[in-house]
Amino acid sequence: MKKLNVRFERDKKAKDIDILIKASEEDEQVKALVESLSNSETDTLTLLDANNCASIVAEKDIVFISADNKQIAVTTTNGIFRAKQSLQSIEKLLSRDFLRVSRFEIVNLKMISKYDFSIGGTLRIEFKNGMETWASRRYIPQIRERLSGEEGYLC
Repeated sequence: MKKLNVRFERDKKAKDIDILIKASEEDEQVKALVESLSNSETDTLTLLDANNCASIVAEKDIVFISADNKQIAVTTTNGIFRAKQSLQSIEKLLSRDFLRVSRFEIVNLKMISKYDFSIGGTLRIEFKNGMETWASRRYIPQIRERLSGEEGYLC
């Protein structure tokens, strides 16, 4: 097994964490390290199911999260769950695959099938499961900026 040298470099311009692995070859140790560092599917949230039982839900299964009358509903590919945390605190836990589209809603960018900016200054978002939502007009500039910077999200 090769020795690992880990160091931190401050870059005030960086928005994300950039990890570079330097090695003489891409052997099994390097592949395992890359896999463990890039595996974002392990990100989970603990939510309440319909019976108020705690359930662990993977981020990749979340379609969108919405707040209605101080109740947080997490719509997933496996049903709807509730969260005890606030929308703001959940947003801090989520990866960059999620984007706030209104005061009351956060969407999973990987679950979106279509963006429709054609309806007079509004944005309709269609999900892969057939559901849809509308973005708040005041969030549209931030949404456009974020999506234009993400490869493959906005045409």
